[in-house]
Order: sequence, then C-alpha cells, then structure tokens
Amino acid sequence: MRLTIIAATLASVGLFGGTALHAKDQGGLDQAAREALEQAVAGTQRSETNRARDAYRHPVETLSFIGVKPTDTVVELWPGGGWYTEILAPYLAAQGKLIAAAPAGRGAESMAKRFDANPALYGKVERANFPTVLGGTGVAPGTADVVLTFRNVHNWKMGYMQAEKSDYSEAAFREIFAMLKPGGVLGIEDHRLPESAGAERERDSGYIKVSTVRALAEKAGFEFAGSAEINANAKDTTEWQQGVWTLPPTLAMGDKDKAKYSAIGESDRMTLKFVKPRH
Repeated sequence: MRLTIIAATLASVGLFGGTALHAKDQGGLDQAAREALEQAVAGTQRSETNRARDAYRHPVETLSFIGVKPTDTVVELWPGGGWYTEILAPYLAAQGKLIAAAPAGRGAESMAKRFDANPALYGKVERANFPTVLGGTGVAPGTADVVLTFRNVHNWKMGYMQAEKSDYSEAAFREIFAMLKPGGVLGIEDHRLPESAGAERERDSGYIKVSTVRALAEKAGFEFAGSAEINANAKDTTEWQQGVWTLPPTLAMGDKDKAKYSAIGESDRMTLKFVKPRH
C-alpha cells in the first residue's frame, strides 16, 4: 500500500520515466521504500545532465545506506543546484516532508527562484535557513528524522559565504544536532582528503578528512553509525592545481587537460552516517 500511494503521487506530476534501478542490497530500507526510491531516481523530473552524474553519485545506494524512508521528515542542507532535491521532493511528497535549508541572502534567494519556477515538483518543499550564524530562521529543534548534506562540510570549514571566511563548522554541527529528534540520523557525503595530508589543505582544496568530520560530529554529540565506499574514486589523488574543482563537474582548468580530468571522474568521496543518541 505504501508503494502504491507514493507511485500515485509520482505519476500525478508526470515523474515516472525509464526503468527502475536495481542494486544488490537494500541498505537501511525495506523493499517498498527501496522501490519507491528507485522510481524517484528514474523519474522524468530529473534533467539529463543530472542523470549523467548517477555513475559518480549513486543516489539509490547513498540514500539507502543512510536509510531515508518515504515517511521521514528530511532536512537537506544547502541543496545548491537541487541535484538531490529533485529526487527527494517526489520521494517524500506523499507521506514525508522535505525541508530545504539554504544560507540567508543569495543562497536562499537562488533556492526560492528555482523552487517557485517548478511548483509541481517543489510545491510541498518547506524552506528554512542554515546555519543561523549567517542569519535567517532555522529548522525547529527536535523536528527532523534525517538531516542530509552533500559536499558541504568543507564549505563550513572554509568559512564559505562569510566575509571574514572564519570556520563555523562547529556551530553548524551543533545546530544540526538540535534540529534532529532523538534517534535521528545525519548523512554526510563530502570530498575526502587523505589522513596523511596537511590540515591546512582543508582550508583551500575543497577536500576534508574523515577524521575531521567525525570529530566535528562527535563533539556536537553524535554517535558514529558507519561509513560506505559507495562514492569512492581511487583515481582521485586530491593533488590538483585548482583543488577539487579541477575535476568534473566543474573542470576549473577549462580545456587544459580536460580529457585527463574527465577520465579521472568526480572526486573521491566519503559517505558517513551518524545518529543522535536517544538518551
């Protein structure tokens, strides 16, 4: 019955298309939820440009590992261009809730413009600001089942969108901890810096160490619940002239060595799961 309801919602806005994806394990989802997620990923609401990146981003496997259920209240932090939002919005539309949280100012304005242009897809998505150290109104404490952030922790460490570029990552993790219900889950994907690299590289390369992310999360009160190599890329040495932006999809070097960087593919990424204790 759950899958039928979700499928009807997807079909009502014309989101089915293509063939459902299949993977070897179900991760943290039951069969009905997994199939609903596959339908959302296969839906026609997704742009061809975004579909082409599935080989690097593995959305079904990633969201299954984190355990995002269609009944969850999910907060997506800094959705950017909406790569994951266009999957999460239909997936959660029938029984769950999606809250997209962007930085106050131009980040929130850009998100609002994109959402307002496609009410059939984004009409039910709620909006908030994050982190509130940058201003605005945040997500209410204790209301989220899952918080997701994709390739953003390095930005908080680098002080992105703050004039003085000061590190506000600790404040960000405290705010995430507060918005989750006891037992809630935090899922993180980010560009992975080798543990042997100098800490200064976390300030300018776009990469961040797993140990740094774990330390931030655990200091905020989270318990580490596991990691996956779903988004790993052994071809990525992380030693690039323009940092992680040297690689696709940015290709910051332009046509210079474009074939080389395209062959490497997108960055080597960590995929981590944390839980807010119930006690």
